Amino acid sequence: MYLCSGGLGQLGVECAKYLRGKYGRENVILSDIIKPTTEVFNDGPYIFADILDFKGLQKIVVDHRVDWLIHFSALLSAIGEQNVPLAVRVNIEGMHNVIELAKQYRLRIFVPSTIGAFGPDSPRNPTPNITVQRPRTIYGVSKVHAELLGEYYYYKFGLDFRCLRFPGVISSDPPGGGTTDYAIAIFHDVLRKGRYECYLRPDTRLPMMHVKDALRALSNFLEAPNDMLQRRVYNVTSMSFTPEELADHMFKYIPDFSISYKPDSRQDIADSWPQVFDDSEARRDWNWKPEVDMDNLVKLMLKEVKEKINDYDY
Repeated sequence: MYLCSGGLGQLGVECAKYLRGKYGRENVILSDIIKPTTEVFNDGPYIFADILDFKGLQKIVVDHRVDWLIHFSALLSAIGEQNVPLAVRVNIEGMHNVIELAKQYRLRIFVPSTIGAFGPDSPRNPTPNITVQRPRTIYGVSKVHAELLGEYYYYKFGLDFRCLRFPGVISSDPPGGGTTDYAIAIFHDVLRKGRYECYLRPDTRLPMMHVKDALRALSNFLEAPNDMLQRRVYNVTSMSFTPEELADHMFKYIPDFSISYKPDSRQDIADSWPQVFDDSEARRDWNWKPEVDMDNLVKLMLKEVKEKINDYDY
């Protein structure tokens, strides 16, 4: 039985759909502290779970015979900087709860990490799997903490901890407060208003992947036998591009939109992150390989965001 915490964020709903398609609708429980939409509620098991309530989490694991915990709960980079105390509670105390829960009940646990786990002292092009990290956002600090804590529990207690450092993940869901989310917002704004004002400079290069590749990477990694894994934390990516390069690809399909640039505080965050992610260890150890390239990404996003706008009519 799989339990996804923080399941109504960017990856949770899509991850649950993907895993339910593979392992059966009733075998993947989505959870959060937010009331789900009717569509999410009808799609499969959904329960209330607060990652700051350890006893409540114990009850869920026991009642539902959970054996895989996929821990998505986190405040993202830009949002976390606006409320550091809350980010510490959710991202760090919440991690302590789920890792202790996994140890107590011998669960296998997956925790996503991020390009935000690196900082201005890290090599940026390319950024290898093992290098100096030292991030400068509470989001990044909490993710480095999660990586190290998980590795410690693996070596100390034999816990099956697994972690992927994702780049910016691009899906049709409205942006959720991440620094790379311009690559989502641009599609929503261009299709609704015909224009987009980008909060990053046009030449800001960042690693990215479409959600389809992110879910494939997650699923393949969860299934990889332990003896294939040389480490517990891996970089994964599909491509790197700048806002200007993304807009140029979009112009092929929508020639008449306008884009302007007005960098804000998120620019400082982006300038401390990797430009190109080296995921050669994931490719070597468990045969990771992305499928969605830049042109397919733009075509997929235009189609999916159009459908979403029509559904919600906002």
